[in-house]
Amino acid sequence: MPNIINDKEKIKEVLTRGVENIYPDRETVEKVLTSGKKIRIYCGFDPTATSLHIGNAIQINKLAQLQALGHEIIFLIGDFTGTIGDPTDKTATRKKLTREDVNANSKNYKKQAGVYLKFTGDNPALVLRNSKWLDKISFKDLIEIASNFTVGQMIVRDMFQKRIEEGKPVHLHEFLYPLAQGYDSVAMDVDMEIGGNDQTFNMLCGRDLMKSTMNKEKFVLTTKLLVDDAGKKMGKSEGNIVNLDESPENMYGKIMSWPDGAIINGFEFCTNIPMAEVEKMREELKSGKNPRDEKMKLAFEITKINHGEKKAEKAQKYFVKTVQKKEVPTDIETIRLPINNYKLIDLLVEVNLANSKGEARRLIEQGGIKIAIDKQELQSIKDVNADVNVTSGSLLIQRGKLKFVRVVGLE
Repeated sequence: MPNIINDKEKIKEVLTRGVENIYPDRETVEKVLTSGKKIRIYCGFDPTATSLHIGNAIQINKLAQLQALGHEIIFLIGDFTGTIGDPTDKTATRKKLTREDVNANSKNYKKQAGVYLKFTGDNPALVLRNSKWLDKISFKDLIEIASNFTVGQMIVRDMFQKRIEEGKPVHLHEFLYPLAQGYDSVAMDVDMEIGGNDQTFNMLCGRDLMKSTMNKEKFVLTTKLLVDDAGKKMGKSEGNIVNLDESPENMYGKIMSWPDGAIINGFEFCTNIPMAEVEKMREELKSGKNPRDEKMKLAFEITKINHGEKKAEKAQKYFVKTVQKKEVPTDIETIRLPINNYKLIDLLVEVNLANSKGEARRLIEQGGIKIAIDKQELQSIKDVNADVNVTSGSLLIQRGKLKFVRVVGLE
């Protein structure tokens, strides 16, 4: 049985670093944590994609910090709520997923979260799925849960108001999502929930539900979101996501593509580098220091957390060689295809440089594809109707700054 660490300075950092809000307030939660009482804390993750991403890692790392203090941690997979679709920040209804979809998507979640959380040892984090209790809710139960909320509480949400103004539909099942998430807190009898500040509404629904049905206080801690210079969330919907299953080279390279304004937030939210050091970097950047070195350090740290130091070092060397020095790497994957004339769009999908023809088209239009025949220089191709002749010679294709594929025709 692990000891509860009630060091005030450590607790203060956990409750301030990357934290947006705490309900009812920080002082109340700090008092509980310093009392030596062990509490049960959870964060839920809906399996809407096959990988967790760096935004999720912010919350997972916060769970890990509280686990290190000795508290009970639950890593909840929303295999039920994932089939409803969280309406948060959505200007249109989410596409519904099947149970098979969410189960397939969450296959590697525990492994990815395991670089932050401990799932073995004296105080292992628990992995639960909310279908365990939500599958058993009857229509009578649902009516009873719904009686704790009003239509007014739901309809005031910004994205619903925006849809109504634009004449877009708001479906009844979207009102039920926060009820389902709220019931998770009741079913697990938790003391605290952690989530991004975009989840505040849903988490407070759970807080209200615990008060009305269990007469119990549930603390809510919201983390700040990793945003770009324009204030846009860096996530799946915005297309600038860093997935936790990225290769080390891709992870490093994507972080290097972040705007300079995200560097300090990246250190504070996504790493465990001491805040004194982070604040020093903040002041140095304000004083005009070139942000390149700090961004490389950030890319290295995040890649090291997820892939280990050796792979992070290799990814850094790869980046320096291919991007900063503009050299072509030597260990490029070679794909052999029948000698033929190919549409460039089809070829990009065939060699896995694009997931679909639509993505291939966008890459070409945005100047993201370069081609070199034999040992000629790489040339940008922006014609979406371009043909590419695959011969017995070497055809080099580059996507973006980091991805290369060599195509050789089969005799």
